Amino acid sequence: MMASMDDKALTAIAFKLYALPIEEFVAARTAAAKAAAGSGKELPTAVKALPKPSAAAWAINMLAIHEPGVLAQLAELGQRMRSAQASLDAAALRELARERRTLLATAVETARAVAERQGRSISATIAADVERTLQAMTADEGATAAVESGLLVQSLSADGVDTVDLDGAVAVPGAVPAPLSTTTQLTTKQPPAATAPEEERTTAEPGTRKPADQPRLKAVRETPRPASPSALEKANAALGEAMAAEEESARLAVERQSQLADTEAEVADLTRETRELRDRLKAAEEQLDSARKNLGTAAAEAKQAARAADKAKRSAMLAQERVLRLGNTRD
Repeated sequence: MMASMDDKALTAIAFKLYALPIEEFVAARTAAAKAAAGSGKELPTAVKALPKPSAAAWAINMLAIHEPGVLAQLAELGQRMRSAQASLDAAALRELARERRTLLATAVETARAVAERQGRSISATIAADVERTLQAMTADEGATAAVESGLLVQSLSADGVDTVDLDGAVAVPGAVPAPLSTTTQLTTKQPPAATAPEEERTTAEPGTRKPADQPRLKAVRETPRPASPSALEKANAALGEAMAAEEESARLAVERQSQLADTEAEVADLTRETRELRDRLKAAEEQLDSARKNLGTAAAEAKQAARAADKAKRSAMLAQERVLRLGNTRD
């Protein structure tokens, strides 16, 4: 079914909004909803409902818009990893896990640089969410399409067993193409029994009950089943995945330990700086108390001096009057 005009308009607006710096999103969304008011009620309401992306999702959208080649490399790697997993190639999985670590580190640093060019710094926590989302991208085709869409609103994660939960992950789900494996599966389904040749539907004996999809069932029965992997092959594949997971966990542990050391050093510096500031504050408060005391003393002395000056002035005036009186008496 073709998308309606409102769906197309909503998608076009969403692409513009999610390409903006994150600080401009809310104001731009409000303006876009007002501008769409002439298109009826549905489109403005849908625009207002577009969620503001998380910081990690925004950083990945910036990566999809400004550095799509980085995501293309991860998408291609994800295809190779899924192929190796399907063929139970443990050695290939270990090698691909190492390659993924390198690509993820490069992608996260690129995301940092792109975000900074857009006026936003990426913290260690946000960078970890970005890395987890890009790792999920390599594990699931649906996640790949969501990440590459540039319409991501929340970070993703994958445990390596289940498919990535994409519920609410994309602003306009209809704008994200379905994974290739899904479309291929849909186009290769067997036709329903109703399309069987007319002669097969009419040759049954009257009164007998023929299964409606007998030709299809017959084809399924006659199709040889692929050989199941042996227990050793499964064990080798599981070993490869476990070793890859162990290497990844070890790398994350080293990274987190390094972050812990940096944080501890930062805390120590801030503690020392806080102690120094407290000492300086205490000294300043002592100086302030002393100055207030000196101010009180100075005020009292100034008041006393003013009284003495006033008294001396009056004495001088009286002496002057006496001199004048004595002078007048002599005359």
